[in-house]
Amino acid sequence: MFTVSSQATHYSAMVPLGWALQAAGHEVRVLCTPDQTAAVGRTGLLPVPVLDGMKVITRLRLQAHREAVEGKRPYPWPPPHPLTGEPLKDLADFDAAGFQDDIAPVLAERAARGFDAAVAFARAWRPDLVLHDPGSLEGLVAARVTGVPAALCLWGPVGTREPDHMRIIPADHSGSFPRHGLAEFDPEMIERVLDPCPPSLAPPTTAERVRFGYVPFNGTAPVPRWAIEPPAPGRPRVCVTWSTALTATAGPGSYLLPDILRAVDGLGCEVIVLATAADAAALGPVPDGVRVAENAPLRAVLPGASAVIHHGGSGSAMTALWAGVPQLTTTFASEQAATGGRVAAAGAGRHLPGHEAGPDALRAALHDILTDTAYRDAAAGLRQEMLAQPSPAQLVGTLENIAARGAGDGAGGDRAAEAGDRAAEAAPGTRQARTGGAPPPGTVLSRRSHSG
Repeated sequence: MFTVSSQATHYSAMVPLGWALQAAGHEVRVLCTPDQTAAVGRTGLLPVPVLDGMKVITRLRLQAHREAVEGKRPYPWPPPHPLTGEPLKDLADFDAAGFQDDIAPVLAERAARGFDAAVAFARAWRPDLVLHDPGSLEGLVAARVTGVPAALCLWGPVGTREPDHMRIIPADHSGSFPRHGLAEFDPEMIERVLDPCPPSLAPPTTAERVRFGYVPFNGTAPVPRWAIEPPAPGRPRVCVTWSTALTATAGPGSYLLPDILRAVDGLGCEVIVLATAADAAALGPVPDGVRVAENAPLRAVLPGASAVIHHGGSGSAMTALWAGVPQLTTTFASEQAATGGRVAAAGAGRHLPGHEAGPDALRAALHDILTDTAYRDAAAGLRQEMLAQPSPAQLVGTLENIAARGAGDGAGGDRAAEAGDRAAEAAPGTRQARTGGAPPPGTVLSRRSHSG
């Protein structure tokens, strides 16, 4: 059983794991919010649209507003209004106290219904293993209550032990952990993480780390015919990929595509821009040698590129690591800044905070990446580290072993209680022990035939 948050890019790293489990004969169900039903279905996995609560984009805007109030946001413009997304003229234009009094309780109640639905589904469907992304704690609660193992699936080089202002794991504002008989949520309750990063970029965590090699999933758009053509001799290919939601979470000041194209112009590069329809339309006329493509899969475009420029999103960063392409990140949020900084610290690129990324700074950084082979060597080394890890298909056996440990993991819950009941039934002087014949109703005959 998977549980995922309401942002499709956040659970992209889990999709190949779902494919691998299904190909090995296991049943997989993906619990999601109703607005993610179609996106999950397009991955080839089966959606169960029962989750609810605060949207990821709202949480990110709230986090940005709180960082600005606390003086931790370096950008020289206010963040968007957390609820409407409209640019704020002043931080006080968002009534944070009123939100806590009037709106937060409604969102908490909706989230509680989602947690309850996850627990109810787990009790009815009886998974042997629960996997969840960092933004979906419903899976952890369902696993603890039903007594099955769980693992958090990281999506990039930001982990479970981060400063509060850049946490990717939400708080349990719904009180669902204690309401289901568990302790108040603490990130230390996460006992296991599946980490797709190369070991040199291992994100901080105190949980048991299970490594696997990242396999990109960048959507299901068709591969453009030009993507299979090699770059022209003497013209390095530079890919520019931009966020699907950056302007909505960081404000219009984060729209750097025009500055990036001005920076690249004149360097003799072939430039490919991947952006949403709205961001691409806002570009207007583009310089010669620039190709703008909406929704093309990044994994089909990056091989053969000499550099990629992006906003620090985990999907872009991890796909670039997979392709062995040096990165120039220009970031506007704490998690993205951490990703860009950690890739740069590993020698595989440069990181510029977004408010410092004018055309001149971008041009100098890109020129550095294109002319200094150390960046490409470091990127190639990280790619080799990633490829040396078990593939999702090879990880299936490890996940089967984790599932086989069953109720010995975590808090015990329903499985431990059921095991105790069965032991009591088999004990002398109790009901007749089931020693032969057909198994009792509901028995899982094979983990291979029913393991989520």
